[in-house]
Amino acid sequence: MTAACGDDDEDTSGDTGAEESGGGGGDDALIIGRVLPETGPLAFLGPPMIEGIQLAVDDINEGGGVLGEDVTLETADEGETPQTARESATRLVNGGAHAIVGAAASGNSQEFIQLLFDEQIPQCSGSNTSPAFTDQENAEFFFRTVPPDEAVAPIIADTVIADGAAKVVVVARADDYGQALGDLVVTSLTDAGAEVPPLVSYDPEAANFNAEVSTIIGESPDAVVLISFDEGGQIVAGLLEGGITADQVYGSDGVFGPTFPGLVEEGNESVVDGMKVIGAAGSEEFNERIAEATDNNFIYGGQTYDCGIIIALAAEAAGSTDGEAIIAEVPGVTKEGEKCESFEDCKALLDDDEDIDYDGASGALELDEAGDPTQGRYAVGQFVDGALEIVDSQDVDV
Repeated sequence: MTAACGDDDEDTSGDTGAEESGGGGGDDALIIGRVLPETGPLAFLGPPMIEGIQLAVDDINEGGGVLGEDVTLETADEGETPQTARESATRLVNGGAHAIVGAAASGNSQEFIQLLFDEQIPQCSGSNTSPAFTDQENAEFFFRTVPPDEAVAPIIADTVIADGAAKVVVVARADDYGQALGDLVVTSLTDAGAEVPPLVSYDPEAANFNAEVSTIIGESPDAVVLISFDEGGQIVAGLLEGGITADQVYGSDGVFGPTFPGLVEEGNESVVDGMKVIGAAGSEEFNERIAEATDNNFIYGGQTYDCGIIIALAAEAAGSTDGEAIIAEVPGVTKEGEKCESFEDCKALLDDDEDIDYDGASGALELDEAGDPTQGRYAVGQFVDGALEIVDSQDVDV
């Protein structure tokens, strides 16, 4: 997910205001801080990520902890604005966190990535899909467990084409998230042989989206791909009123959640029955573990879980909670070693001086030296009888 809540996705490298408490942990018990959305426009996407990292810490501690000590999870809200995310990260750093999980939005991560670079604190996101992180200079302590947007665009296009659509309109937020993913989906659909009119962009802060809805309906499309956050509920409501049926609508990760029908029409849970949504999620086994706590909301849950496990395994491999030592071990614990699928099993191999290759809830991962996964796991969900069900899952080689 690439957008910030109310700000552009830029490399923020100014003064952070952090104290000199940093990520030099050495032999200290590992402290992981998480900056994830409890409130704000991404709050409806927060539960699986929040549950994912909590479950990871629980599994780590049940598996023996890191360097003989239990791991502590400190929590902070990503909130309404990028500034809130930055303030939350600063508080966690000043409180002694050795690593940070989050933010959910790439633009919010950019608000504090310079702070973490300066303090040499590893950062992992299970949902930041902006291509910018791959080669920006202050991302040396950043890694992620979800591939950049280029990986999901063909899956969205293939899903739409497989359902028989020949003419497809793509509507997207006029920000970095919407424009980047929107352009990629348009390209993927065009390459697959679909007729695709120009991308319909909209201001997410607009009072209404009547003009955009009229443009879409005027094209008489077979399908509509929606790249939005919670404001997408208003757009879908307008499309349904204008004669587009719910099974003609496809959503990206920003609307992948069980509460989305309520944003279309409050009190009518079946209003979008037939609509499909596509985004990164964990394995079926992992999704079952978080289903009850998240009301079957799975988006980015497995990816965020794997952030916590990889941080812990890297610290265990390094024999230290020092930030530089941890980040140096991160790619290596996910490839070219003995396969293992849980913290406990991987830790046992490390205790026997074996190289490990952690395959997690989000798939094989195989992180490259830039900290990007070279394999990804995606789910296709569909609203059925008012509930969001996973109808397909795909592992892709990026």
